[in-house]
Amino acid sequence: MKILTAKSQRNYKIMIKKRKPKKVLILGSGALQIGQAGEFDYSGSQAIKALKEDGITSVLVNPNIATIQTSENFADKVYFLPITSEFVEKVIDKEKPDSILLQFGGQTALNVGVELFDNGILKKQDIKVLGTPVESIKDTEYRLLFSNKCTEIGLKVAKSITAKNVNEAISAADKIGFPVMVRIAYALGGLGSGIVNNKDELIEKADKAFRFTKQILIEESLYGWKEVEYEIVRDQFDNCITICSM
Repeated sequence: MKILTAKSQRNYKIMIKKRKPKKVLILGSGALQIGQAGEFDYSGSQAIKALKEDGITSVLVNPNIATIQTSENFADKVYFLPITSEFVEKVIDKEKPDSILLQFGGQTALNVGVELFDNGILKKQDIKVLGTPVESIKDTEYRLLFSNKCTEIGLKVAKSITAKNVNEAISAADKIGFPVMVRIAYALGGLGSGIVNNKDELIEKADKAFRFTKQILIEESLYGWKEVEYEIVRDQFDNCITICSM
Protein backbone atom coordinates (compact mmCIF):
# COMPACT_ATOMS: atom_id res chain seq x y z
CA MET A 1 0.00 0.00 0.00
CA LYS A 2 1.40 3.40 -1.02
CA ILE A 3 1.35 6.22 1.54
CA LEU A 4 1.34 9.72 0.07
CA THR A 5 3.49 12.36 1.75
CA ALA A 6 2.07 15.82 2.47
CA LYS A 7 4.00 17.20 -0.51
CA SER A 8 2.82 14.48 -2.90
CA GLN A 9 -0.76 14.97 -1.69
CA ARG A 10 -0.52 18.70 -2.48
CA ASN A 11 0.95 17.95 -5.91
CA TYR A 12 -1.82 15.42 -6.57
CA LYS A 13 -4.52 17.96 -5.61
CA ILE A 14 -2.93 20.57 -7.90
CA MET A 15 -2.80 18.04 -10.76
CA ILE A 16 -6.45 17.06 -10.28
CA LYS A 17 -7.49 20.72 -10.11
CA LYS A 18 -5.72 21.44 -13.39
CA ARG A 19 -7.38 18.47 -15.09
CA LYS A 20 -10.83 19.05 -13.64
CA PRO A 21 -13.30 20.01 -16.37
CA LYS A 22 -15.25 23.24 -16.10
CA LYS A 23 -18.03 22.70 -18.63
CA VAL A 24 -19.16 19.24 -19.76
CA LEU A 25 -21.42 18.45 -22.71
CA ILE A 26 -23.65 15.40 -22.15
CA LEU A 27 -25.29 13.61 -25.05
CA GLY A 28 -28.62 12.50 -23.59
CA SER A 29 -30.78 9.43 -23.92
CA GLY A 30 -33.24 10.84 -26.47
CA ALA A 31 -36.16 8.63 -27.45
CA LEU A 32 -36.67 5.53 -25.31
CA GLN A 33 -36.14 2.55 -27.61
CA ILE A 34 -34.06 -0.60 -27.95
CA GLY A 35 -30.42 0.27 -27.26
CA GLN A 36 -31.19 3.41 -25.27
CA ALA A 37 -34.01 2.63 -22.87
CA GLY A 38 -34.84 4.06 -19.44
CA GLU A 39 -31.58 2.95 -17.82
CA PHE A 40 -29.73 5.55 -19.87
CA ASP A 41 -32.04 8.28 -18.67
CA TYR A 42 -31.27 7.15 -15.13
CA SER A 43 -27.49 6.92 -15.59
CA GLY A 44 -27.46 10.24 -17.45
CA SER A 45 -29.39 11.97 -14.69
CA GLN A 46 -26.95 10.56 -12.14
CA ALA A 47 -24.07 11.93 -14.22
CA ILE A 48 -25.68 15.39 -14.16
CA LYS A 49 -26.11 15.17 -10.37
CA ALA A 50 -22.45 14.16 -9.96
CA LEU A 51 -21.27 17.10 -12.10
CA LYS A 52 -23.45 19.48 -10.10
CA GLU A 53 -22.07 18.19 -6.80
CA ASP A 54 -18.55 18.75 -8.11
CA GLY A 55 -19.30 22.31 -9.22
CA ILE A 56 -18.99 21.52 -12.94
CA THR A 57 -21.29 23.20 -15.47
CA SER A 58 -23.40 20.70 -17.43
CA VAL A 59 -24.83 21.22 -20.92
CA LEU A 60 -27.30 18.57 -22.05
CA VAL A 61 -28.49 17.75 -25.57
CA ASN A 62 -31.71 15.71 -25.37
CA PRO A 63 -34.87 16.17 -27.46
CA ASN A 64 -37.06 14.08 -25.13
CA ILE A 65 -39.04 16.32 -22.75
CA ALA A 66 -40.39 13.29 -20.86
CA THR A 67 -37.08 12.30 -19.23
CA ILE A 68 -35.57 12.93 -15.81
CA GLN A 69 -32.48 14.36 -17.50
CA THR A 70 -34.43 17.27 -18.98
CA SER A 71 -36.25 18.16 -15.74
CA GLU A 72 -36.29 21.84 -14.82
CA ASN A 73 -33.30 23.06 -12.78
CA PHE A 74 -31.42 19.80 -13.34
CA ALA A 75 -28.75 20.37 -15.97
CA ASP A 76 -27.38 23.92 -16.15
CA LYS A 77 -28.50 24.21 -19.75
CA VAL A 78 -30.64 21.93 -21.92
CA TYR A 79 -30.90 21.89 -25.71
CA PHE A 80 -34.01 20.11 -26.97
CA LEU A 81 -32.36 19.19 -30.26
CA PRO A 82 -31.96 15.94 -32.22
CA ILE A 83 -28.88 14.01 -31.17
CA THR A 84 -27.02 14.18 -34.47
CA SER A 85 -23.47 15.32 -35.21
CA GLU A 86 -24.76 18.40 -37.08
CA PHE A 87 -26.84 19.71 -34.17
CA VAL A 88 -24.30 18.71 -31.52
CA GLU A 89 -21.55 20.53 -33.43
CA LYS A 90 -23.67 23.70 -33.37
CA VAL A 91 -24.10 23.37 -29.61
CA ILE A 92 -20.33 22.90 -29.25
CA ASP A 93 -19.69 26.05 -31.29
CA LYS A 94 -22.02 28.04 -29.04
CA GLU A 95 -21.22 26.60 -25.60
CA LYS A 96 -17.48 25.86 -25.99
CA PRO A 97 -17.38 22.90 -23.56
CA ASP A 98 -13.97 21.56 -22.57
CA SER A 99 -15.20 17.97 -22.12
CA ILE A 100 -17.89 15.57 -23.31
CA LEU A 101 -19.63 12.49 -21.93
CA LEU A 102 -20.74 9.92 -24.50
CA GLN A 103 -21.74 6.83 -22.53
CA PHE A 104 -24.91 8.15 -20.87
CA GLY A 105 -27.17 8.39 -23.92
CA GLY A 106 -27.44 4.91 -25.39
CA GLN A 107 -26.73 3.88 -28.96
CA THR A 108 -27.51 7.21 -30.62
CA ALA A 109 -25.18 9.17 -28.34
CA LEU A 110 -22.37 6.67 -28.86
CA ASN A 111 -22.78 6.79 -32.64
CA VAL A 112 -22.73 10.60 -32.65
CA GLY A 113 -19.73 10.71 -30.31
CA VAL A 114 -17.74 8.37 -32.53
CA GLU A 115 -18.72 10.42 -35.60
CA LEU A 116 -17.60 13.68 -33.94
CA PHE A 117 -14.31 12.00 -33.03
CA ASP A 118 -13.70 10.52 -36.49
CA ASN A 119 -14.56 13.83 -38.20
CA GLY A 120 -11.99 15.63 -36.07
CA ILE A 121 -14.58 17.93 -34.44
CA LEU A 122 -13.58 17.03 -30.87
CA LYS A 123 -9.89 17.54 -31.63
CA LYS A 124 -10.55 20.80 -33.46
CA GLN A 125 -12.54 22.18 -30.51
CA ASP A 126 -10.02 20.75 -27.97
CA ILE A 127 -12.73 18.70 -26.24
CA LYS A 128 -11.68 15.88 -23.95
CA VAL A 129 -13.72 12.67 -23.88
CA LEU A 130 -14.36 11.81 -20.24
CA GLY A 131 -14.76 8.23 -19.05
CA THR A 132 -14.71 5.53 -21.71
CA PRO A 133 -12.31 6.46 -24.57
CA VAL A 134 -13.66 6.47 -28.11
CA GLU A 135 -11.28 3.70 -29.16
CA SER A 136 -12.67 1.48 -26.39
CA ILE A 137 -16.20 2.29 -27.53
CA LYS A 138 -15.28 1.17 -31.04
CA ASP A 139 -13.67 -2.04 -29.76
CA THR A 140 -16.76 -3.00 -27.78
CA GLU A 141 -19.39 -1.80 -30.26
CA TYR A 142 -18.02 -3.35 -33.45
CA ARG A 143 -18.89 -7.00 -32.93
CA LEU A 144 -15.93 -8.35 -34.90
CA LEU A 145 -13.41 -6.08 -33.15
CA PHE A 146 -14.84 -7.11 -29.79
CA SER A 147 -14.60 -10.78 -30.73
CA ASN A 148 -10.99 -10.28 -31.80
CA LYS A 149 -10.15 -8.48 -28.55
CA CYS A 150 -11.63 -11.36 -26.54
CA THR A 151 -9.61 -13.86 -28.57
CA GLU A 152 -6.43 -11.86 -27.94
CA ILE A 153 -6.74 -12.32 -24.18
CA GLY A 154 -7.61 -15.99 -24.42
CA LEU A 155 -11.39 -15.85 -23.98
CA LYS A 156 -13.57 -18.32 -25.85
CA VAL A 157 -16.11 -16.71 -28.18
CA ALA A 158 -18.82 -18.03 -30.47
CA LYS A 159 -17.83 -18.74 -34.09
CA SER A 160 -18.47 -15.59 -36.08
CA ILE A 161 -18.40 -14.57 -39.76
CA THR A 162 -19.07 -11.08 -41.15
CA ALA A 163 -21.46 -10.54 -44.06
CA LYS A 164 -22.06 -7.47 -46.23
CA ASN A 165 -25.08 -8.80 -48.11
CA VAL A 166 -27.73 -11.51 -47.87
CA ASN A 167 -25.79 -13.98 -50.05
CA GLU A 168 -22.72 -13.70 -47.81
CA ALA A 169 -24.97 -14.20 -44.79
CA ILE A 170 -26.37 -17.42 -46.28
CA SER A 171 -22.86 -18.68 -47.06
CA ALA A 172 -21.71 -17.91 -43.50
CA ALA A 173 -24.70 -19.71 -41.99
CA ASP A 174 -24.01 -22.78 -44.14
CA LYS A 175 -20.43 -22.89 -42.82
CA ILE A 176 -21.44 -22.48 -39.16
CA GLY A 177 -24.64 -24.53 -39.31
CA PHE A 178 -28.18 -23.59 -38.27
CA PRO A 179 -29.46 -22.28 -35.93
CA VAL A 180 -27.37 -19.09 -36.03
CA MET A 181 -27.47 -15.70 -34.37
CA VAL A 182 -27.75 -12.66 -36.64
CA ARG A 183 -26.23 -9.49 -35.22
CA ILE A 184 -25.80 -5.97 -36.49
CA ALA A 185 -22.05 -5.42 -36.53
CA TYR A 186 -22.17 -2.11 -34.65
CA ALA A 187 -24.85 -1.98 -31.98
CA LEU A 188 -25.17 -1.58 -28.23
CA GLY A 189 -28.64 -3.07 -27.85
CA GLY A 190 -30.50 -5.86 -29.58
CA LEU A 191 -31.46 -3.82 -32.64
CA GLY A 192 -31.81 -6.12 -35.64
CA SER A 193 -30.43 -9.15 -33.80
CA GLY A 194 -32.02 -12.57 -33.32
CA ILE A 195 -31.76 -16.32 -33.75
CA VAL A 196 -32.80 -17.90 -37.07
CA ASN A 197 -33.38 -21.61 -37.64
CA ASN A 198 -33.35 -21.92 -41.40
CA LYS A 199 -32.49 -20.20 -44.67
CA ASP A 200 -35.88 -18.49 -45.11
CA GLU A 201 -35.76 -16.97 -41.62
CA LEU A 202 -32.17 -15.88 -42.24
CA ILE A 203 -33.05 -14.07 -45.48
CA GLU A 204 -35.90 -12.22 -43.76
CA LYS A 205 -33.81 -11.26 -40.72
CA ALA A 206 -30.73 -10.29 -42.75
CA ASP A 207 -32.82 -8.16 -45.12
CA LYS A 208 -34.21 -6.21 -42.16
CA ALA A 209 -30.78 -5.91 -40.54
CA PHE A 210 -29.22 -4.40 -43.67
CA ARG A 211 -31.71 -1.54 -43.42
CA PHE A 212 -29.81 -0.39 -40.32
CA THR A 213 -26.23 -1.33 -41.15
CA LYS A 214 -23.81 -2.17 -43.94
CA GLN A 215 -22.43 -5.21 -42.14
CA ILE A 216 -23.87 -8.01 -40.02
CA LEU A 217 -22.36 -10.93 -38.12
CA ILE A 218 -23.51 -14.51 -38.43
CA GLU A 219 -22.63 -16.28 -35.21
CA GLU A 220 -22.87 -19.71 -33.67
CA SER A 221 -26.08 -19.88 -31.64
CA LEU A 222 -25.58 -20.26 -27.89
CA TYR A 223 -29.28 -20.69 -27.17
CA GLY A 224 -29.80 -22.66 -23.96
CA TRP A 225 -26.48 -21.63 -22.40
CA LYS A 226 -26.52 -19.88 -19.03
CA GLU A 227 -25.27 -16.28 -19.13
CA VAL A 228 -23.53 -14.76 -16.11
CA GLU A 229 -22.93 -11.04 -16.36
CA TYR A 230 -20.83 -8.79 -14.12
CA GLU A 231 -20.91 -5.00 -14.16
CA ILE A 232 -17.43 -3.76 -13.24
CA VAL A 233 -16.37 -0.18 -12.52
CA ARG A 234 -12.67 0.72 -12.58
CA ASP A 235 -11.10 4.06 -11.67
CA GLN A 236 -7.91 5.74 -12.84
CA PHE A 237 -5.91 3.99 -10.09
CA ASP A 238 -7.02 0.53 -11.31
CA ASN A 239 -9.32 -0.04 -8.34
CA CYS A 240 -12.16 -2.36 -9.42
CA ILE A 241 -15.54 -3.11 -7.88
CA THR A 242 -18.40 -5.33 -9.01
CA ILE A 243 -21.55 -3.23 -8.66
CA CYS A 244 -23.95 -5.76 -10.14
CA SER A 245 -24.01 -9.43 -11.08
CA MET A 246 -26.73 -11.20 -13.00
